[in-house]
Amino acid sequence: MDPRWLDFAQRIQAIAQTGLSYEPHIYDQERYEKLLEIAADMMAAYTDGDVELIRQLFDAQTGHATPKVDVRGVVFRDNQILLVRENLDGGRWTIPGGWADINEAPSVATVREVYEESGYQTQAVKLLAFYDRRLHGHPPHAFHIYKAFFLCELLDNQRSQAQIENRGAAYTETGEVAFFSEDAIPADLSIGRVTHQQIRRFFEHLRNPDLPTDFD
Repeated sequence: MDPRWLDFAQRIQAIAQTGLSYEPHIYDQERYEKLLEIAADMMAAYTDGDVELIRQLFDAQTGHATPKVDVRGVVFRDNQILLVRENLDGGRWTIPGGWADINEAPSVATVREVYEESGYQTQAVKLLAFYDRRLHGHPPHAFHIYKAFFLCELLDNQRSQAQIENRGAAYTETGEVAFFSEDAIPADLSIGRVTHQQIRRFFEHLRNPDLPTDFD
């Protein structure tokens, strides 16, 4: 579970963001804005972060506060799972994925992320798990996040040459791409994105395809 101070700060930020979204009276608006400052100050105090950057992050959030959605594509080939190196986390390994975009179905977002990060064309065939990020051993995050893991089948065993060239032409979020057997999963996982326990669970789904979707 996340530390209690983070839970408090997230709830304060969410109350303030939601309150500001409903065109409050001027005095209530000032109170909500003060709550945002308190939440930012709290996060900065406990993380040694830059309070101004945290306030800018909060100011960019508008509308009724809801959890963010992170989608991940679980791809198997010959009983091995597809992982990519995450450049934004020191080259640690992860299941390909990222934030779902507005007006994009979760399965479509997952297929897009797998292609962009690995070069493999896939189709989503089953929702393996829908998790509350706080409950599964991930490090703390400023916002409340849901994680959706889709089983994706390869449409082609070869990576897209066009996507490989595009990745080489500019900076991308991910680097090396490889398949790993269950007993050879790298120790240096990007656990903000996926944990060893989750990967072990997905291998259980591979062995037992009739397992229902996991959820909290």
